[in-house]
Amino acid sequence: MNSQQITFLSDLLQNLQIHILEAHLTQCTTSWKELNFTPEHNKLYWILEGEGWVKVDHQELNPVPGQLCLLPAHALHSYSTISDRPYLKYWCHFTAHIGSFDLFQWLDIPLFIQIQSVEQMTAWFQELAALHHEPSLTSRLREKAILLQIISSYLEAVPVQVLQKRTDEMDRLGQQNLHKSITVEQMAKSVHLHPNYLIKYFKKHFGMPPAKYMQRKRIDMAKFLLTTTSLSMKEIAEQTGYEDTNHFAKSFRKDTGFPPTEYRMNVQGKV
Repeated sequence: MNSQQITFLSDLLQNLQIHILEAHLTQCTTSWKELNFTPEHNKLYWILEGEGWVKVDHQELNPVPGQLCLLPAHALHSYSTISDRPYLKYWCHFTAHIGSFDLFQWLDIPLFIQIQSVEQMTAWFQELAALHHEPSLTSRLREKAILLQIISSYLEAVPVQVLQKRTDEMDRLGQQNLHKSITVEQMAKSVHLHPNYLIKYFKKHFGMPPAKYMQRKRIDMAKFLLTTTSLSMKEIAEQTGYEDTNHFAKSFRKDTGFPPTEYRMNVQGKV
């Protein structure tokens, strides 16, 4: 991925909402089979023993013990046994929403990986399944933390690419304009969209209106300039699209809890 795509996805991940639907250890039977269905949730299969067949759209695989499968939502799924040794596996159904999209509707990644530390992955799934059956509030938080650890480990082990149809959408948004002081109407015009459609688009993809997204980008740019340059407050305000230093300082403090000068001193003092 290029730097623009990484920045774009990083912005999306700030609105990631993880919801675990099921998490279990199951000994499949010889009747384990379902063909040509499209789930609205993602699946994780951690294979411990046995044999089987899985198909996602046009990709077929036969996962073996020690492999972790990540099967994305909104794709055509099929699975079945292939012998009298059906799978013993941990499995988890979950959603990973960013607005109205799922995280894996953005990413082009392999469907499975070989796990080096079998003991660690088994321990994670064992704890995930146990927590999912506990009713306490802290269990909901802890199970999400473990699932995020599993997903992070998966993405660290594979080449992550953005699906081509999504890169076209990224380019259309005109990311280079987001740090400037422009109106929604001007932004919509620059990417040849109607303002109402642009607002719906941002709410759908980012979970927020474009004005709020642009504000976040401007503050991020200000943080970068404060901690990596010696520019004055006036110069940073100008480069991040604020009309004057007072407006910049007020917006920065509202977003971060610190005046920009104090933020600069605090961060630079930790370097």
